[in-house]
Amino acid sequence: MTNRVRKAVFPVAGLGTRLLPATKTMPKEMLTIVDRPLIQYAVDEARAAGIEQMIFVTGRGKSTLVDYFDTAFELEATLRDKGKSLDALAPSRAQIGEIVTVRQQQPLGLGHAVWCAREIVGDEPFAVILPDDLMVPGALKPMVEAWEQLGGNLVATEEVPADKTGSYGIITPGGTSGAVTEVRGLVEKPAPNEAPSRLGVIGRYILQPQVFAILDRGETGAGGEIQLTDAMARLIGEQPFHALKVDSVRHDCGDKAGFVIANLALALKHEDIGEKVRDALSRL
Repeated sequence: MTNRVRKAVFPVAGLGTRLLPATKTMPKEMLTIVDRPLIQYAVDEARAAGIEQMIFVTGRGKSTLVDYFDTAFELEATLRDKGKSLDALAPSRAQIGEIVTVRQQQPLGLGHAVWCAREIVGDEPFAVILPDDLMVPGALKPMVEAWEQLGGNLVATEEVPADKTGSYGIITPGGTSGAVTEVRGLVEKPAPNEAPSRLGVIGRYILQPQVFAILDRGETGAGGEIQLTDAMARLIGEQPFHALKVDSVRHDCGDKAGFVIANLALALKHEDIGEKVRDALSRL
């Protein structure tokens, strides 16, 4: 087993129902935040954290996710003929073996999506990135740095409003040291009066491969789905398990309001269009 996090799983088979009708024919991960699709931000974050292989767990109608990272010969030839730079395309090019795909043939939950990547991950620790959760700045690099000191399993968390605990996996906290909290329990989507804390798990994880054996049982939880949170909870007490409160702003881009807010927030910081957007907002 390697002591490095080299692989990341991207569960991207979801239907994006909260963003319909835009996602009727367009994968939600291909919707753009300013000038790049969501999947580009997620892959960039993984690359910055030292991830060497991106594992896309896809479904029907998601081929554009892979096509996006392929070489666009016709487009590049046209740009060259016109004397235009190809620099803007560089982040969207993948090296051989950097991106691999596997199909999730049934929408059985996040835990099932992660389980689908088991043969490619193999017997080594791995990251999980949910592209819906756009982190600014990226959260995975500080997580990898913390994991290299802590080992075991590590999840990203943020403090959520008390009335929103039913939308998150919530940790039962143990001892805290700086931004790191020992995880003594995990509950998926508890009611506010039953939540053990307000520390909610958000879309970044570093997990040990033993989680696959638990997911292999196919046990269902909240919503009748195979929940990753439930499988992670089984590892608590058997392996080190910590939560890192990340210093990132999270945008829930699977939600219409969150998607619009993310576009505005990043557009305001964009050196080419920030001033124009700020002026337009002041007029509105």
